[in-house]
Parts: sequence; structure tokens; C-alpha cells
Amino acid sequence: MEKKISSAVIRRMPRYYRQLTELDKEGVERISSEMLASRMGLTASQVRQDFNCFGGFGQQGYGYNVQTLRKSIGVILHIDKGHTAVLIGVGNLGRALLRNFHFSKYGFEVTGAFDPSPAQIGRVIGEVKVRPLDELEEFVRQKRPDIAILTVPGGAARETAQQLVSWGVRGIWNFTNIDLHLELDDVPVENVHFSESLMVLSYRL
Repeated sequence: MEKKISSAVIRRMPRYYRQLTELDKEGVERISSEMLASRMGLTASQVRQDFNCFGGFGQQGYGYNVQTLRKSIGVILHIDKGHTAVLIGVGNLGRALLRNFHFSKYGFEVTGAFDPSPAQIGRVIGEVKVRPLDELEEFVRQKRPDIAILTVPGGAARETAQQLVSWGVRGIWNFTNIDLHLELDDVPVENVHFSESLMVLSYRL
């Protein structure tokens, strides 16, 4: 029976990956659980418990090889799988993601971007050409992207997501102001709310 990993542990794994990427850039070859925990605001015990969920990666008294651990966590997170994505809604946020977010570093390639505005259609943003929204269904059914990135107005979020799922999209990265997880029980959804993070910061000030 496959071991059930808690969502809290899963959500810490990308943080480990990011820290290990920085350590690798700094030329650090080996790190202890104490040092890694200190960088992340965790305890060494928590780090070891998290890694033990996946079998453990270090040796007692020897620590972790940074490159090996980074690669192992990348495999856990399926960064090595070569996922594909489409982006729907090429407004300010959509354009910013296409220009500035390094999807390839995290195992994704954006294969298409779609928008209803004639002013956006035909533009090449980053390395992606913007296509008419009415071509989305055919594109998704033919190219079979793994996920869709939603940067559409909130009022269009549910309908757009449901259509994408019916056409075969297997995951949603949702930047609208509408939570979609209740409507799409069979499809993983990551709802990104910048405002929530800012309000948490406000509380902590």
C-alpha cells in the first residue's frame, strides 16, 4: 500500500528544492539537516522527518549531498517529467508570467497562450505566440497539455476551468480571485491569491 504523505510535507518540498538550488549556486556541496533547517526557519528534526517520508536521503553524521538531494526532490516533484501547459488570459498578469517566470526550471513548457482580444492575438510574448480563444478547444484536444494556467477575469474562471477539464486538462494553476477546488474534485487545482499573502503579512506586522 502506498504511503500517504501529508499535504504539509508536500508543500515544504518545493521550499527545500529552492534552498538546495541556491546552495548549489553558492558552491555548497554538503549540508547538514541543522544548517538546512536554519535557512528555512524549521527544526532539524522536522527536516529529517520530512525526508524520512520518502525514505531519507542522508547518512548519520555525514549530512546531505546538495546536488543529489536536489535531484531526488526534483524527481519526487516530477520536475523531470517534462510537463506542458497552456495559459488562458494574456492580460497584465498573463504577460508577466510569460515574460518573467522560468517555467522550464520547474519542468514545464508553455506550448500555447490564448486571449479573446484582437490586440493580443498574434503577439509573441516570451517565446509563446498568442492565439485566438476560439482555437483553444482544438489546441487542447490535439496537444493534450497537462495543465492550464488561468489568468482570466474571475467571472470566467469556473466555466473556463470546467471546459478545460472536459477537454482533457489534468491540472489547473489558478490566478483568478475564485477558488476552484470545490468544483473540480477530480482535478488538482492550485489557487494563487496574492491578497491572502499580503493580509497575512499585515497581521504579522
